[in-house]
Amino acid sequence: MRLYHSPTSPYVRKVMVVLHETGLLAQVDLIATAGTPVDPGSMPLGQNPLGKIPALERDDGPALYDSRVICRYLDAQAGAGLYPADARQWDSLTLEATADGILDAALLMVYESRLRPADLRYDPWVEGQWGKIDRALDALETRWIDHLHGPLDIAQIALACALGYLDFRHDARGWRNGRPRLAAWADAALARPAMVATRPPV
Repeated sequence: MRLYHSPTSPYVRKVMVVLHETGLLAQVDLIATAGTPVDPGSMPLGQNPLGKIPALERDDGPALYDSRVICRYLDAQAGAGLYPADARQWDSLTLEATADGILDAALLMVYESRLRPADLRYDPWVEGQWGKIDRALDALETRWIDHLHGPLDIAQIALACALGYLDFRHDARGWRNGRPRLAAWADAALARPAMVATRPPV
């Protein structure tokens, strides 16, 4: 298999963590790519017409794209059980979607500051994106913390990658403030060998 990859992409990181946790890493070749929403650069347009990474080429079918699809495929290949088969699966899938929503908003904030000319930036829009993240973090601290202390699943992997991205790109926002349980969980989760091995370069 061939994974179109960038070490700073949090969605790629999620796939990479799954590869580490499932023992499939040695079966995948990494292909470096780079691009933005306004310049696809070397993004794999032939594999993913949306021009996004990660994208996973298989020998037995068309390329898979979107981290949620790829992670589920890898889990099925390895039989790793990262997607609970009981009623807990709905919580896991909801939390994975929450993590990806945090990343969507965080990336839009980065794009606003890096890609949009300064005279066209709209601060209320940026703060609106942070508002989504802020509400999601509060829900994780209060409503979902018990799930995060359960067996390792895709929700925990996705959320660790999302919180790691907040540390990487939005550390000045101080997301840990007022969320001691979530902060403690994140510190432990980000210390897992698979998370350490996939840290974005500084």
